[in-house]
Amino acid sequence: MTIRLGLQIPSFSYGTPVSELFPAVKAQAQEAEAAGFDTVLVMDHFYQLPTLGQPDEPMLEAYTTLGALATATERLQLSTLVTGNTYRNPTLLAKAVTTLDVVSGGRAILGIGAGWMREEFEAIDAPDFDARGTVTDEYVRAFVELWTRDAPKFDGKHVQFSNIGFEPKPVQKPHPPIWVGGESGPALRRAARIGDAWYPIGTNPQNPLDSLTRYKIQVARLRKMTAEAGRDPRAVGLSLRCTVFGETAPPQAGDGEHRLLAGPPALVAADVRALRDIGVGSIDFGFGGSTADEVLAGMQKFRAEVLPLV
Repeated sequence: MTIRLGLQIPSFSYGTPVSELFPAVKAQAQEAEAAGFDTVLVMDHFYQLPTLGQPDEPMLEAYTTLGALATATERLQLSTLVTGNTYRNPTLLAKAVTTLDVVSGGRAILGIGAGWMREEFEAIDAPDFDARGTVTDEYVRAFVELWTRDAPKFDGKHVQFSNIGFEPKPVQKPHPPIWVGGESGPALRRAARIGDAWYPIGTNPQNPLDSLTRYKIQVARLRKMTAEAGRDPRAVGLSLRCTVFGETAPPQAGDGEHRLLAGPPALVAADVRALRDIGVGSIDFGFGGSTADEVLAGMQKFRAEVLPLV
């Protein structure tokens, strides 16, 4: 089994002029493709909220950015990490993902999450924060209806449509893969019911997956939930998002074991192989830095020191 590697691209300015923002994002995507990475992912936010300590920096809209990157790359899969699923009208979001899939020739991934920040929901007048889980489930079912039916119709509590056409359909069949973000019990159940892959953040302090043992335990939970949902236990692919790794990461996980993907290149590569051996199909890395050049330097170092050992 091969493992696909992704690059998390910061689509905000780092204090650089706005005119230089997309050229920097584009350069990182193209360098990722040249370096042998398989996926690029951008954040999906509309606002920064300085009252919560977030830097008030320009940020590009995710799907517009991914559409532009589709024309600047040839092979990379394109996704968000992850879409705030209820931040857009569901038909609009389904159309955005479809358009990205068509423009890219079948390279779109829908990364979704129910969202976590009440203040952001309120700032963009999203549906009720407390109902975000059930709203997300309904939206995803509506996406699949739009993507796969010639005469789509849906009559839910939060989404209704009928007597419409929805063309073109996505290039990928039956539809672009749906990666469900989150580490909580509800997120796991959502992935088990409707996901094509589970896409957690490995360093979430509330639900840590910072050791191989902890990750395996959650995978076992996911497999059990998938079977209980009436699906093949292995119908849901495995992925992992990692933002803290290498020699700058703490060497020990919260359970006292070796911290996953921490340490020198040989140890990081060994962890990538171990994850691959338990069925993980994709790992996405965020190379920290305060400038695009620093992100590129981190990626190039990873390419030179880790990839040859995987």
